[in-house]
Amino acid sequence: MPVLAEPELQAKLTALRAELSCLEEVVVAFSGGADSTFLAWAAADTLGVSRVRCVTAVSPSLAPEELVDCRELVAEWGWRWETVSTAELANPAYAVNNGDRCYHCKTSLMEALEPLLRDSSTPGVVVLGVNTDDLGDHRPGQQAAAERGARFPLVDAGLSKAELRRLSRQVGLRTWDKPAAACLASRVPYGTPVTFPTLRSVAVAESGLRKLGFRDLRVRHYGELARIELGLDELDTAVRHREALVAAVRAAGYQYVTLDLEGFRSGNLNAMLVAEERPSTGDDL
Repeated sequence: MPVLAEPELQAKLTALRAELSCLEEVVVAFSGGADSTFLAWAAADTLGVSRVRCVTAVSPSLAPEELVDCRELVAEWGWRWETVSTAELANPAYAVNNGDRCYHCKTSLMEALEPLLRDSSTPGVVVLGVNTDDLGDHRPGQQAAAERGARFPLVDAGLSKAELRRLSRQVGLRTWDKPAAACLASRVPYGTPVTFPTLRSVAVAESGLRKLGFRDLRVRHYGELARIELGLDELDTAVRHREALVAAVRAAGYQYVTLDLEGFRSGNLNAMLVAEERPSTGDDL
């Protein structure tokens, strides 16, 4: 991918500001990740803090550390922030964990945000930190949000993940290099029911690995077996400290601990859906 010339990057930031300026008030779906944090910064810097509300959805699929980080981030920047509770686990269509799980999750989020929009003195719009890199993956949640009126300003401005990270660094956001942290349900293979105990096990295991110093990671849940994905540059460290790694994961209730030698791949469980949708040519037999 070619390095974007600085004037071109600044032009995209100008385009983002133009998109946001068209909105009277925004509710930022705020997860504390690089995308939503940069969007919150851009919205507050463009519209003013009083016209931006950062809202974090709290449920068992949110890692406890992420909620703490959300609270610290908004305090650092003086943004308006609140939380809403979502109950996606109570929806059987979500808990069964088919390929449209994220659709039901975003539906639950949008339903939780709607009262905030009605209570606002000016017409508010929900904005999500979706970037152009997200468009090529299996993301039914984006469809659910769009159907309910959410906007994707980063996409409209043509910003990729790498570009918003560069801009985040320029404006002083500490999230510029924060590893991606999708919801905990994304660690559960499609077809395996999502339950509170499962999400809790994943959360405890990943928290234990972070305390050991690992950054880019996923704990994929396969019943009593945990498949650990780490950054390729951390695999050697994992092998050298395998006893501590195994202890941390077993403390979450897993009996078997495996290390994926392909390393961390965001959204790799979606590959199963692609394979299921691909027409058979007879070579698969």
